[in-house]
Amino acid sequence: MNNIRTESVQSEPIPDILARIGTELQNGGVRAPSLPFAAGDTTAGTETELQAAVAGQRGDVDLPLAIEESVYFAAIARRAAAGEAPRSAVSGLERFLSRNREQVWENSWVRFPRRMLSPFADRVFTADLRANKSDLASGERSDAGRFIALKDGEQWLRLPVSYLIKLALADAAGTSAHPAIRATGERLMGHFLNDNTSPETFSFHVVTTASGSGPGKGVAREKAIRYLLTQLLIMYANTAFGLSANGQRAMVYLAPHPPVRQKELNGLIADSFYRDLFMSPCLSGWDRGEEKHRYMHLCHQVLSRSRLNTVAKLRDAGIIQNNLVVLPSVSDVSLANNGTHLSLGSLRLGAALDDPSSGFTPHHEKHLGDLVIKATEHFLPLFVGTYTAAPYRLGFTDFHPERALGFLPHELDYTHLRMLWRRWRKKARLSFFGNVITPFGPEWLDRSISRLFGLTGDVVPDFRLIDYLVSLLSTTRSPALDGRVGNGDRLRRDLAELGIFDAQMSVYLLCKLREKHVVGFSGFEGRHYSLFESFEDDLGGAADLQNLVILFAYKLMAEGKLSHRDIPDNPVIESERRQIFFAAAMGVPTIYIRRATRNRLLRSILERTDGSRQSRRYPGYLRVRVEEYRRALVRTLMTDGADLIEMLGMKERMEELTARLELPDRLTAAGRLTRGILAGTGTRSAMATPAADFNRGAESFYRQGLRFRHLSEALDMLEERLTALDRQATEGDSSTATLLADLTGGGGGASYLRRVRRDLLDENLPAESLRTVIALVIASIANDTEHAAARINAHKVRHLQ
Repeated sequence: MNNIRTESVQSEPIPDILARIGTELQNGGVRAPSLPFAAGDTTAGTETELQAAVAGQRGDVDLPLAIEESVYFAAIARRAAAGEAPRSAVSGLERFLSRNREQVWENSWVRFPRRMLSPFADRVFTADLRANKSDLASGERSDAGRFIALKDGEQWLRLPVSYLIKLALADAAGTSAHPAIRATGERLMGHFLNDNTSPETFSFHVVTTASGSGPGKGVAREKAIRYLLTQLLIMYANTAFGLSANGQRAMVYLAPHPPVRQKELNGLIADSFYRDLFMSPCLSGWDRGEEKHRYMHLCHQVLSRSRLNTVAKLRDAGIIQNNLVVLPSVSDVSLANNGTHLSLGSLRLGAALDDPSSGFTPHHEKHLGDLVIKATEHFLPLFVGTYTAAPYRLGFTDFHPERALGFLPHELDYTHLRMLWRRWRKKARLSFFGNVITPFGPEWLDRSISRLFGLTGDVVPDFRLIDYLVSLLSTTRSPALDGRVGNGDRLRRDLAELGIFDAQMSVYLLCKLREKHVVGFSGFEGRHYSLFESFEDDLGGAADLQNLVILFAYKLMAEGKLSHRDIPDNPVIESERRQIFFAAAMGVPTIYIRRATRNRLLRSILERTDGSRQSRRYPGYLRVRVEEYRRALVRTLMTDGADLIEMLGMKERMEELTARLELPDRLTAAGRLTRGILAGTGTRSAMATPAADFNRGAESFYRQGLRFRHLSEALDMLEERLTALDRQATEGDSSTATLLADLTGGGGGASYLRRVRRDLLDENLPAESLRTVIALVIASIANDTEHAAARINAHKVRHLQ
């Protein structure tokens, strides 16, 4: 039956499908407000992965203590003493523990006395230790002993920072005298989760859009205030739980790359011990935490194996031409990267799927959704480096293809992979008198060659997108985006047989369809975002642009100008469009596209791309400059999507995007992040900075300067929201007026925030004051949640009428 439905949907004209949801044609075109993701139709939310760290001396912080107290360390030391293992196996770990100049331990856990918890927070912790949280009769998790230890005769807790944040919220909100603060705080606890290693949060409420605007401002504000609450909870935990008094200072901040020292440690220990130290135990967010924890282990094992398998692909592609390779570690650290997922939903699509009389089914949703994703991928180079970035320096010794190319062998066709690798080496100037030079393997030799020939490597705008598996390439028999229900399952099985992936894991894509029957809304998740330098300018701009691109794809489909036949489903054509995205992430200036490409959408963009010419090196290919391709994308949107830009009020956004493309060093996220890093290293340029110094300087900037900048921006947004709450209180909202008066002692929320702002930024606020600011943030979130729900309900009422 499913096959019959799929074939029926595949043969139905797309404009007819869109008519089922109320899309209207007029004067030979489409009426823009009737499209999905038009002004007022979009909903939005984000998931944010954060970097955690604990500052403190070796004898006070959990990570070095856990290593020294481990069975692994004791076993290695015994084997080295007996001559069964090299002494370097122990000395490497001892150097890692003793040579930590900044005394910052990324992804460490924390330890503190259990008595520091309030009664409510302690009950939350006890409940989270259950094997099945939905079953009150279930016993404790089998690993519950990991989280409780005796010290000097009393119980101490040993917890990951991701879970510490939730307990801090339980403690701060649970002690509030106001039922509204307690109830909202308890609801928000479910929004503090973890990724494989990192703390993770997701939106506290659905962001809605008003007529005449996109989702950008609302998305930026929601994420900024969520980030602010996270910072406040960490400050509260440091004080109220006695972390600072016990030599520990927990921190969370936005940082895209796996920490340098974590990579170093990964090379010194077994993969199983790495997982014990860094894979999250999943105490919060899942009913069966141990099952989720095992899934995290599976993800690490699969990606570690997948990274090893890239070596064979590089050999098959002709990039590795001899047996001299540096094998990747059997333990891969790429899962410790951090990014943002931005989801946009359509109320119109959701209402149609809820209404049986519309005739719009999940098969239609899948058919249209996959096509939107294929179209959207052409526009993703506009985002990379422009709104989001992860600057990274690679030294000459890093340019082993099996290291530098990351997971690209699983993401690109061999032809495009070879082209990119050749062009990247040229950009990095890995040659001497016309002879290409790449590292040989022994580090002492590679360092000598680097000094002798002046080979310094390269800097890339977003190495996270290269070093992590962000988008799996389809197989010939199982395309991921052909619009057929179940295509992801088929691809997973194929990739599992090839040793690339696992059938239990969700398919990784740059932009992912979010299906109504699975997640409760119909829309798309952008998964290509690394680090935003600014919430409002970068995240807000990216959200508006993502919405515009999706809306533009629906417009082309409604007008009969885009169908699955225009972007054929085969791995080569898929790779052809994605290579531009990866080239932008590398900072590679040119790419090559087959002149007779069967991708009609790509051809139409190339017709607007200046400076393209026939390639002399690759007959039958066009040589295309990435910067000109980006300009062509903007021209396409501003010309063919002019009515959409006007409807969304995005004229200034598009002008600002154009300015970013013209002045990348000054205006793009990559340019601004790089300037911030260099301000800390004291060097004039990224290439004038040794790779190790630049990457450590980046971590320091993210942990200090950028964290302070993000905190300041979030406080500005909170003050704006509290000013609105104060006005609401003075205009007759008695419950809000009573709450604010009780919390601040009179004078209003905005005034209180201004009084404590300096001490807050200096992290000098006492626990009681922190509880007050936390309560004000929670009150603001509750108000925003109520207003968003009212707008969504009003839309549903209009649809029913």
